[in-house]
Amino acid sequence: MYAALSELNKTSGVTGSMIVGEDGIVIASDLDESVEEETVGALAASISANIRKSLDRLNATPLTEVTVEAQYGKLFLAEVGIGILVVTTEPEVNMGLIRLEMKNAAGKIAVAV
Repeated sequence: MYAALSELNKTSGVTGSMIVGEDGIVIASDLDESVEEETVGALAASISANIRKSLDRLNATPLTEVTVEAQYGKLFLAEVGIGILVVTTEPEVNMGLIRLEMKNAAGKIAVAV
């Protein structure tokens, strides 16, 4: 699991990655030391839970991926079975490449679990 996160972090523009349970508890993390992983984990779980509830009300398909764009970076979230894969990036990043690498990492995480 940590190997998949470490490999994901080698992607251009990625500043860190982690896996968080739906309750916000950090399962595995490879974030920069300046980032508070508990805060990012809680934020990711909250965002996912709220979007899931909204999708349920709309009878929409299950949540698979979310991207949050902010002034100083982007936050990518994806369901990976064991929890939520969270990737932090620089503001200007190739979003298609990040999504592709997240899918690759999700496959490796599934095998590792």
